[in-house]
Amino acid sequence: MQDTLASSASFAANRARGAVAFDVHLVEGRTRRRQLHESGSLRVRFPSPEDDGLTAMFVNTAGGAAGGDRFDIDITAGERTRLTMSTAAAEKVYRSHGPAAEINISLRAEAGAHLSWLPQETILFDQARTTRCIDIDLAETASLVLCEIVVFGRTAMGEAMRTGSFVDRWRLRRGGRLVFAENVRLDGDIGAKLAQPAIANGGLAIATALIVPGDEALLERLRAVAEQAGCEVGISCWNGFAMVRICAQDAAKLRADMMALLSQSGAMLPRMWLN
Repeated sequence: MQDTLASSASFAANRARGAVAFDVHLVEGRTRRRQLHESGSLRVRFPSPEDDGLTAMFVNTAGGAAGGDRFDIDITAGERTRLTMSTAAAEKVYRSHGPAAEINISLRAEAGAHLSWLPQETILFDQARTTRCIDIDLAETASLVLCEIVVFGRTAMGEAMRTGSFVDRWRLRRGGRLVFAENVRLDGDIGAKLAQPAIANGGLAIATALIVPGDEALLERLRAVAEQAGCEVGISCWNGFAMVRICAQDAAKLRADMMALLSQSGAMLPRMWLN
């Protein structure tokens, strides 16, 4: 019993914890950071600022996420600011025989602000377990471009995620009203489930993008680009926003198609996406 307790205590003490919280505001017409809090293994860096916007780059010094790790991000874009956020590298989630890695993301944009959330891919290793929650709260006149790419295994290395757990919860509110809610849960024999035609039809990489505001004109531009895509693409528009979904067997092709589609959203892609 004592050995079990000691082992549990040792496991908990060696888990990575990281948190970043900051907000940005206008200074003489330019977006600049205001208050910033960092703790644990999660850091944020701000490359040379653009003329009127600001880019934030997240760095996980833990080198990835494993079972029992927890990371929290809390961001507010003040009125009329322009903020783009990305990651320095793809986030890797390693196998776990116990608890899941937990990722919590909270994004807020005030009146007239524009927020772009464009991290690089999340790569799930075989037997990885992760739970992610993304909560977005936009003022009625705020705008958003958000994209998340998930790769089930290092496909470039010939690896695939066969078993594990992936739980993803998204909530989008606009003007205080819930306009989009989605829960995704894949567990057990994920490889077999991804092979099913109704799920991914053999795809090993998926992506979702939310664009606010979204209208029929944007929809037409996105669909024109999608006609040239090499991956399976679905595009729709309702409740004042547009959604893009991509499924592919090749993560690199998916990324290229998503970049072409995001170019129609007005978002400026982070430099790390272009390397």
